[in-house]
Amino acid sequence: MMALLSTAKPYSVLILRAGPNFASDDAPPVIWEHGRRNFGLRDTGVLAVVLPVRDDSDVLGVGCSPVRRGDHAIMAADPGVLAAYSPSRSPVRGLPGRHAA
Repeated sequence: MMALLSTAKPYSVLILRAGPNFASDDAPPVIWEHGRRNFGLRDTGVLAVVLPVRDDSDVLGVGCSPVRRGDHAIMAADPGVLAAYSPSRSPVRGLPGRHAA
């Protein structure tokens, strides 16, 4: 286990909660664009995992990305984060699963 722990890689975790404009009439198309953008970011490896949350908690989604230069700017430009979500971001270290690229 110690040998495996030494191979942990840095990631950023972004947790999204509803922001003040989440329930506005203008939010649905912006949230759709946020989701579409996340698919593209996942396809290019910017986001390692995209996790919509479907329970009764106040967390709406979680994203995980490998740490890289400009990571914060990529999320700061997200239309959903700008218009509908309240984000928090934390640095973490993790061990990708065998299925992860």
